[in-house]
Amino acid sequence: MTSAILSALNVLTKPLGEVSAHDAQSSQQEALLEALRANRASLLEQLQSDGGFKEVRRLREEAMAEAHWFSNDTKDTTWSFVQECLLLLLTLARHLSAELELFNQTPAPSAPKPRTPEMAPPLPPDVLSVTQQKTLGAALQFVVSLGLSPYLAPGVGVPLGRRSAFGGMVEQLVRGGAVSAVGRRLLTTVNVLLELAELSSLATLVFTRHLGDVMAALCQLGYQPHRADGCSTEEEKMEELSAEERRTCREALKSLLGKVYQPIVIKELLILQGGPKQSRPVGSSSGSSSSRAALGSAPAWLRRLCGQLLSERLMQPKGVQAVVRAILEGGTGGESDWRKCDGVARILVACPQQSASADSYYRQVCPQILDLLHFKDKLTAQQFQRVATRAVLSVVQEKPSFAQQYLLAPLLAPLHRCTTASNDAHSLVAVEEWELTRCVEDVYKIWVVGNSPSAPLLKALEEVLPVIFTLFCFTKQNVSHLRASCQEILQWYLHHSETSAALPALRQLSGLQEQKNTLAADFHFTPGSDGGARLSCRDSCSDEDDALYEKLSGEQWRLECLMQLLAELKDSDLPGDFFLDLLQELTSWAAAEEEEEEEEEKQELDVSAMTLLEVEQQLLGRAARRGQKLALLQVLAVMVECVEHTVLLRKNTQVVDFMVSLLQRACVGLDQASSPSLGNPVESQTLSMGMGLVATLLSGPQLTAEDYSSMSRLLSPLETLSQKHPEVVVQELASNLRAVIATHGAYRPENLTAATAPSSKDSETKPKNNSVPLKKKKKTQTEGNASQTSPHSPPLDTNTPSSTHTRHPVSSGGSVAGTRPKGEGRSSGKNDTSPPTKTFSDWLLEACDPDVPTRAFALRALTRMVQNGDPEAVQAQEKVLILFLENLEHEDSFIYLSAIQGLAALADSYPERILERLLKDFQHGPSLPTSNKDHSLETRLKMGEVLMRASRAMGELAPHLGRPLLAVFLQGTRDLDQSVRASSLSNLGELYQRLDYALGPLAQELSSCLTALIKTEKEAEVRRAAVHVIALLLRGLSDKTTQVLSDVLLDLYRALKWVVRSDPDEVTVLHAQLALEELDDVMRRFIFPKQKLEKKIVVLP
Repeated sequence: MTSAILSALNVLTKPLGEVSAHDAQSSQQEALLEALRANRASLLEQLQSDGGFKEVRRLREEAMAEAHWFSNDTKDTTWSFVQECLLLLLTLARHLSAELELFNQTPAPSAPKPRTPEMAPPLPPDVLSVTQQKTLGAALQFVVSLGLSPYLAPGVGVPLGRRSAFGGMVEQLVRGGAVSAVGRRLLTTVNVLLELAELSSLATLVFTRHLGDVMAALCQLGYQPHRADGCSTEEEKMEELSAEERRTCREALKSLLGKVYQPIVIKELLILQGGPKQSRPVGSSSGSSSSRAALGSAPAWLRRLCGQLLSERLMQPKGVQAVVRAILEGGTGGESDWRKCDGVARILVACPQQSASADSYYRQVCPQILDLLHFKDKLTAQQFQRVATRAVLSVVQEKPSFAQQYLLAPLLAPLHRCTTASNDAHSLVAVEEWELTRCVEDVYKIWVVGNSPSAPLLKALEEVLPVIFTLFCFTKQNVSHLRASCQEILQWYLHHSETSAALPALRQLSGLQEQKNTLAADFHFTPGSDGGARLSCRDSCSDEDDALYEKLSGEQWRLECLMQLLAELKDSDLPGDFFLDLLQELTSWAAAEEEEEEEEEKQELDVSAMTLLEVEQQLLGRAARRGQKLALLQVLAVMVECVEHTVLLRKNTQVVDFMVSLLQRACVGLDQASSPSLGNPVESQTLSMGMGLVATLLSGPQLTAEDYSSMSRLLSPLETLSQKHPEVVVQELASNLRAVIATHGAYRPENLTAATAPSSKDSETKPKNNSVPLKKKKKTQTEGNASQTSPHSPPLDTNTPSSTHTRHPVSSGGSVAGTRPKGEGRSSGKNDTSPPTKTFSDWLLEACDPDVPTRAFALRALTRMVQNGDPEAVQAQEKVLILFLENLEHEDSFIYLSAIQGLAALADSYPERILERLLKDFQHGPSLPTSNKDHSLETRLKMGEVLMRASRAMGELAPHLGRPLLAVFLQGTRDLDQSVRASSLSNLGELYQRLDYALGPLAQELSSCLTALIKTEKEAEVRRAAVHVIALLLRGLSDKTTQVLSDVLLDLYRALKWVVRSDPDEVTVLHAQLALEELDDVMRRFIFPKQKLEKKIVVLP
């Protein structure tokens, strides 16, 4: 039956070529009318005569009886044709509805048939074939072209003439005759199309091509205002729609807009809204303006209606996404898409008039804007990110109060929760990994990618800056994809914020000011499963020493991370400003030192009159001030060590500020000194270097008036030095420099240029830790690093030994060495491989010196003698060994690291004899009579470090020399102490990766040892070391793995997979994953060897 109805439709819509021939001279309109009449007559004839159309004729007559709009006596050929099409479409729709209802009511068979390709489920009756869909689509096109579009008012919808030339001819044909019932015909066509759309299969065909026409007709029928001229005839009044019919059309439009995919609806509404009010003719437009000219100007009532409907679409759930998709779908990411994104952002920011209030609008739209940042599809995410970024920045700029409430606060909520987390919740994780990752990525997209700094954005970011910095420090210790984002966010803030706001932020991050908005107490960041981080509750630490060490190491690490950030700010003055600000604070402390001491002496005299509470407060305040001073000195030391001088002092003005601070501290030292004998030689040397730097600046080729103006701040401290300094040379130089600056170079003494030579010469002999001392020696130890950062100071010549008459080195402990012979070794360059002056016996004596720097330097000198094969050292190697073993137990790292280096050098030079003694001490503890048995474990671990260095130095001799080490290390894996077990495993890893094929006989023993430790060891540290041994082994053997470990490779692989699946320690799992990656690379190279193009030459016999 469905086929019969569609066959009738096919008869009605046959192409013109199949119609009987007509006069070639007739116009296209006449040909079209003749074809319509012929097709309609042919259909009616076949319905009456053809027996196959009997049921179609009955259904058509039933539909005709119910259709009050059908008229047989109409003389309009096109409308008659449209009526026949509508009747057949209604017949088809009602027939399919009845068949579908019967299909749904039919019960399923009781015995299910086997599901085979031949036994597919039955298709519902409303499924049409491709040919049937083509026939139905042609009929719908005739209905819309002849019965809908021509009856639309001017400006409503896209006219047929704009679509094609043939459409323009059809439009003229329909509008050529006098049509009185325009509204009725339009209503009839729309009602039939809506009835067809009640079936899902037919709705797809109707709305995929004719949605815009149906929407335009419903808008006209339901919302077009009546003409107010009052000249309409009685017949026209009868043909006008009633209020009930107009209301029905409005409800149908509302229902239609709610059912269809919203981006398509928005596209059609934008088309209905039309182009600009006055568009140019089509012929005069070109390029990108042609598409704008294709949309004519819509009536005012239609523009208002479309604007209202678009606003409703925007304010509904997921309306923002629908609007963005409607405008941007199909884009390629080019320049036009950028403009579209900006246009959509402006649309989203503007509050529509239909909204109840601006607050309700932004409360509904802003969360949807943030959701645009979280799409996964690459092209869609890129476009949506542009829209969201521009929209957020526009709202922040135009509506800062709403932006803070509905955009910035929700966006930064995970970071704020990091500061307010509490232990009250049952969960150990305060902020999940996905929340923190999404928040950091959103901040990066809005702040860094958007790159539109404003006061609200900077203020909002400043509140969470400590949390982001803490997260950055955490990511620097681990492998995390958040590191780059956090670093760029921090650099963006430091680069765009004002200096007045950036300096306090840096002081807070460095710990010099009271920290605000930091991580909640008892919480810290932990690694996430996807390479991110999460905020978790910190395990309580019972050991006070461990807690103190963790705190101090954490503060040191934060300082190093902060300095790495500042070092990356290549084109910014902020590092230099921060450095000079710290130096100025140091100068102010130095000036107030004497007053504080006098005040403390007075308070000590009045202690008897104080209460215990007052005494405690006084002591706590004094300790707090000292703590602040130590923190400042630590920040300065780390800053000078990590940040290059070209970053710290980029401009001449900063160099001048540095010199002002240097000279002011020198003046403070003069004020505090009561006699010239209290002066320090390092102070004079540093002051001479600084004044030489000023002379270098003044001898520049081109100095402007601004340069001299900035140097005018040096006049006051130079005057003080010229009057009060005890050395005549310094007084004279200060006076000359002051005269040159005051006269702007008009007065230039002859000895000014010569003043730079001593500073250059001194700078060559000056060690890295020289300083400008104040009254107390403890202040001289850290401040001097600041004096080394001038970009204009001459470079250090590390290859030239220092002159004997200018040697004033300073040890690391802060003592002045004066002209002691050992200072020459310390001040010489790195390439000076042998001590130039002292004998072997002298170095032995100094290796027993109680002074730490002296002893350490002597140990290193003895190490160089052993490495160079000095005859005296070779002869007295037993004494040297005992000396190194004794110093190995020293508590100072400077001493025992030097001893470790010396023992490693001995083992490398005399392995057969020395290794035996070292292995004995590692296995049983120190063997010297003077050894401290309480520190036996520490000494054994230090000895393990010696053996590791010796293993690395063996090279190709490892198979020969490493046999004794293997036995001791394997025994060490069963030691009672976990640290020794871990140390033995680390040494095994270093040694195994150098054995190559010699490892073959030991493979089974190695595999048994490692797999047993991995599966049975309780201590996570030992399991980590065991897995790390496998990784080192695979890395060292590389392509030889499949040959050397062929018998145990499967066991090692299974052990690693067991660790990944079952081990509770995250670090052990990470080591196992790295080892599996090494194994994967080895097997890939083995299975898929690299193709080589080579020729083989065979010599025939």
